[in-house]
Amino acid sequence: MEEEVSKHKHRVIVGLGNPGLSYANTRHNLGKLIVLALASHLNWTLKKDPRNNVEDAKGILDGVNVHLVLPTLYMNESGSAIRKYLSYYRLSVDDLIVVNDDVALPFGSLRIREGGSSGGHNGLKSIEEHLGTQKYLRLRVGVGQPFEGQDLADYVLGKFTQDEASQLPKVLEKGTEALQQLTKHTVELAMNLVNIKNVSGVKS
Repeated sequence: MEEEVSKHKHRVIVGLGNPGLSYANTRHNLGKLIVLALASHLNWTLKKDPRNNVEDAKGILDGVNVHLVLPTLYMNESGSAIRKYLSYYRLSVDDLIVVNDDVALPFGSLRIREGGSSGGHNGLKSIEEHLGTQKYLRLRVGVGQPFEGQDLADYVLGKFTQDEASQLPKVLEKGTEALQQLTKHTVELAMNLVNIKNVSGVKS
């Protein structure tokens, strides 16, 4: 049905994470890993854009101009890069989709959310600070809770366990599928397709 198709002409899909090899396979970089997986799926090549402090790739997907964006600044400064990127291309916060890790969800679980607080996530806090709003679309990807007695920062900056690493390819596949649903369809339909199927983690 026509009303189920996205009316957006542009989508800026941002994967949150920290730069550098030491952070590459950590839970906090799961948003970045999903955007990289989508780029690979589409055979798009991300290139450095130093003027906006990002790596990006641009193309057409389901009739929508899609920008895949990875800030090259650290997580707590990523909002600055996103603001510069949107301003440079004269795009709106309404075009933005942020992919981020979330400790409030089981590992591998996905949730599309249209706004809300940062929940203590430094990347989301930075975006809110630089864009001046909490109302932007995000794909939350669960990384589970810290182990008993473990510091939260140590947990999210830690490497995937062997069990998580074995599940990771499926999580990345599900994430890329969810982003394509958000590009093609209305947010409401994408929520119905993604959120209901992902009530728990990948093992469900």
